[in-house]
Amino acid sequence: MSKPVYIVGLDIGTTKIACIVGEKMPNGKIEIRGYGKTESTGVKRGMVFNIEETVDAIKRAVAQASEQSKVEIKSVNVGIAGHHIKSLQHRGILIRENADVQISDQELDKLKLDMYKIGISPGEEIINVIPQEYIVDDEPGVRHPKGMLGNKLEANFHVIIGQTSAVKNIVKCIELAGLKMENMILEPIASAAAVLGEDEKEAGVAIVDIGGGTTDIAVFYDSIIYHTAVIPFGGNIITEDIRQGCSIIKKHAEEIKVKFGSAVASENSDDEVVSIPGIRGRDPKEISFKNLASIIQARLEEIFDLVNFEIQKVNSEHKLIAGIVLTGGGSMMKHIRQLAEFKTGLEVRLGYPNEYLANETAEDLASPLYSTGIGLVIEGIAKYENDKKRGRVNEDDVNNGIVEDVTNDVIDDDTEDDDEQKKGFSLTDIITSFSKFFKQGNID
Repeated sequence: MSKPVYIVGLDIGTTKIACIVGEKMPNGKIEIRGYGKTESTGVKRGMVFNIEETVDAIKRAVAQASEQSKVEIKSVNVGIAGHHIKSLQHRGILIRENADVQISDQELDKLKLDMYKIGISPGEEIINVIPQEYIVDDEPGVRHPKGMLGNKLEANFHVIIGQTSAVKNIVKCIELAGLKMENMILEPIASAAAVLGEDEKEAGVAIVDIGGGTTDIAVFYDSIIYHTAVIPFGGNIITEDIRQGCSIIKKHAEEIKVKFGSAVASENSDDEVVSIPGIRGRDPKEISFKNLASIIQARLEEIFDLVNFEIQKVNSEHKLIAGIVLTGGGSMMKHIRQLAEFKTGLEVRLGYPNEYLANETAEDLASPLYSTGIGLVIEGIAKYENDKKRGRVNEDDVNNGIVEDVTNDVIDDDTEDDDEQKKGFSLTDIITSFSKFFKQGNID
């Protein structure tokens, strides 16, 4: 029997840092072997602002996950978000040398690599390139062109762009935590992998992940990702609104938001109140549930107006039959589904990351709070399986987010180096090397 392959997802969020270790079972389900969660104090609106605090939180989350899973964690699949993220659509064209030869993986890779050469603004870099559809000899709608014949190969790509400094800060945190980053994945795409069904993606759906610092959006139609966006508002700004509106400290604002908050003020009564302890012997304050809900509703309406604006960029061309799927910690607010339906005019459901999880998985993990972390594991598994199918990895590799059980045989450094040379460089390694080469001024 081959050794078990474990994939690790690391969600570096504004309010929490979660590390999840998963393994794909023979039935296709994901078994979560262990997880760790720590408070995130060095991240604001999805971007790292304090390296030291973020590294410390990552180490603690990884240590918890490693202890629980009995797995030595060496590399991770990391999520990225932040208001600096933007996306665009671009088409690549390849005129083939021999139309009688089948289209190969190498030609598909060349089309994708060419996307990294497109012009972008200074201080930005391409984080990911996702194929949408291929066109062979002007015939559109081809999903898997490998093995086909044709003179001209084209492809439409979804290109995700981020701020170079923001990307480097995440990479630096991973390195200082003693880990290797195998894949950087946009968080709404990871969340989509955890909570969306293939039928929803085909019908047309928008996933809206309301996190602590940002609200992440990904729009799918005909099983193709058409649009991604990050709104720089999340649960934390609602807490801040409550703090200022009710003149209380942040800790109490967060507590009453979680315990008594509602997204629709009319669903609450003026007679229902919560008493907040006074500071240093001062008189306690009484806050009505209705006033609390009014503050929350005002900010959520603003967020959903921005969400609707992003969705309309795609919905004007393709109707989203499956509507919106809400996930993330912010989606757990009472009556939020009703408010989202009212503001967007679309059908809304709450997304739980339990569809792809094995039955033995801890119940608290099947929460919208962990959609991104579990999605990072799912995306990491998909990338590993694709690389394995194409002969890029083997069962003994310690790459692509794979870690090995600490009870397995130890791989010495020399053997690992030999394996790395035999395998060749990954796409990430090639891009990173070229980037460093240009920045050092080695090319005129």
